[in-house]
Amino acid sequence: MLVAQLVRQQRVDAYVGYHAFGLQESDDADLPVPFPDDFDHSAFLSAHPGRLDITSGGHTHTATVTVEVWDGPPPQEDPSGWDEQAEADFESTSGQVAVWSMHTGRADDVIVLGNSGGAWRVRVSCTGRAEAAALSEGEGTGHGVERYLIRFWPVGA
Repeated sequence: MLVAQLVRQQRVDAYVGYHAFGLQESDDADLPVPFPDDFDHSAFLSAHPGRLDITSGGHTHTATVTVEVWDGPPPQEDPSGWDEQAEADFESTSGQVAVWSMHTGRADDVIVLGNSGGAWRVRVSCTGRAEAAALSEGEGTGHGVERYLIRFWPVGA
């Protein structure tokens, strides 16, 4: 059995507003439900066509997001090291994904999944949720307190 290999790793900041941020297909003109329409605040991770919605432990802060692209299913992380974990399917038409905020809209950073579109599986893991929530209740904002690892791999790989 072949072991999956890490193809690409990228670190981005996600500006969290109203306990939420999203990842959305960069070429988003034809998406039926653009961010943040129909955002489900009761789910850690929810998916719409071309879009992933992520709820945060904190109201307003900047989360650190590490995005990895693998050529097959990546190794499973030890769940005890994470506050939340979830998986979903994601379809990209361009192979590029943008980070979105409830406050500021689309961020400048683009996450590159591949040279073209395709069907992906994604696993989102998060730590620092309680710290981000406490920060929101106190001084208000923070940077890098809540951390995400988001791993993409091609469906069928």
